[in-house]
Amino acid sequence: MNVVFLSPNFPLYFWNFCDRLKEKGVNVLGIGDASYESLAPECKQSLTAYYQVGSLENYEEVYRACGYFTHQYGKIDWIESENEYWLETEGRLRTDFNVTTGTKYEEMADMKYKSKMKAVYAKAGIPTARYALVSTYENAKAFIARVGYPVVVKPDNGVGASETYKLKSDEDLDYFFATKKDIQFIMEEFVPGHVETFDGVTDSHKNILICSSHVMLNSIMDTVNDNTDTAFHSQWIEGMDLYEVGKKAVQAFDTRSRFYHFEFFRLDQDKEGLGKKGDILGLEVNMRAPGAYMPDMINYACDVDVYALWADMLIHDRIDYPVERKYVVGYASRRNGWSYRYHHDEIYAMHHDAMLLDVEVPEALAAAMGNHVYLFRTTSLDYLKQIISDVLAK
Repeated sequence: MNVVFLSPNFPLYFWNFCDRLKEKGVNVLGIGDASYESLAPECKQSLTAYYQVGSLENYEEVYRACGYFTHQYGKIDWIESENEYWLETEGRLRTDFNVTTGTKYEEMADMKYKSKMKAVYAKAGIPTARYALVSTYENAKAFIARVGYPVVVKPDNGVGASETYKLKSDEDLDYFFATKKDIQFIMEEFVPGHVETFDGVTDSHKNILICSSHVMLNSIMDTVNDNTDTAFHSQWIEGMDLYEVGKKAVQAFDTRSRFYHFEFFRLDQDKEGLGKKGDILGLEVNMRAPGAYMPDMINYACDVDVYALWADMLIHDRIDYPVERKYVVGYASRRNGWSYRYHHDEIYAMHHDAMLLDVEVPEALAAAMGNHVYLFRTTSLDYLKQIISDVLAK
C-alpha cells in the first residue's frame, strides 16, 4: 500500500500518523516544503521516502511529486494530510491520480464552505445559527436589523479562527468593511453558548470506530483576537444527546474512512429563534483529525493509540480491539509575558499524579493554542477543573 502524506512535519506530532502506517508495512511517501535535514528524527524514521517542494502552495510542484512517487512505487492508494489547510490540495490530487479512498475536489464544497455546511446540517435536522453571505455594507446592515448585535463574521472558506471577528456596533461594522480582505465572508448571529466537539474515526461505511468529545471553556475566536487563555477538557460521550446529534452529522457528511472533528454549540441560555438552554446547534465541520493535541487526549482518556487505530482503518477498514473511556483529560496553556500565580514546579508538586506532559508550542500555532501547553488526566471532573484553575491562575 502506498500512502502520500502532505506536510508530515507540521504540526510537530503529525509524524505519529506516518509512523503507525510504516510500522504496519505501508509505504509512507511524504511531501513537504521543509528540507529533509530539518525534519525531526522521528519524522524521518516514519517515512519511506520524502520529496521536498519549494512550496506546498504550488500545486504543480506537489503534482510532480506524486507523479515521481507513482513512477517509483506504483499506484497511490491514499492521499492524506490530516490538516484542514491542505484538504483542497488532497482533493485535487485524488481527482488527478484517480485515488478513490477519500473525497475528491469536486465533492469538497460541503466540508469547506461554512454556508454549505449549514445546508447539510439542515437536511440532517440539526439547527444552526442564522446567517447571510455579506458582500456589501447594505446587506450586512439588513441582516443585523433582523438578528441584532453582536454578530460574528468569518471567511466562508476559512481555516480555524483566522479572520474571525465579533462585531458589537455600527462602529465595528464600519471598521470591518474598511479593512476586510477581498474574500467572501459569512455573517452569523451571535450564539450565547460554548463549543462541544464530536471527534472520531469512521470506516468506509461511516461506521464510528472510536469517538470522543471535548468541551471548550473559552472561545477560540476570543483566544486568537484577545490573546486570552486556552483551556478545554474531554467528557464522557456515551449516552449523551451530543452522541446522537454527532451520529446524524457523521451520516450527513462525507465521513467515509476519515478522522473527523465536528464542532457544536450548546446554548448557555435561551435564545429566541435558536432554542432553549442546553440545546445543540451545528457550528462547523472539519474532515481531519482535531488539533491542539486532541488525538493524544483521546489516547490518554482511553489508554489507546488512536494513530495506530487510524492506520488499521486505512489498511483493514476496521479495528480489532475494544475502546473503553477511563479518564477525563484536560488541556490548559500559558501565554508568554503573563505573570502566573504558581511556578511550573509548583504545578507539578501540587498535581504530580495527574500531570501527563507539558510542551512548548510553535509560534505559528501559538495564537490559538497558547505558548506552553499542559496535559493532565483524572477520573474526577471537579479535580480536573481545579488543575485548570491552578495552571491559569494569574
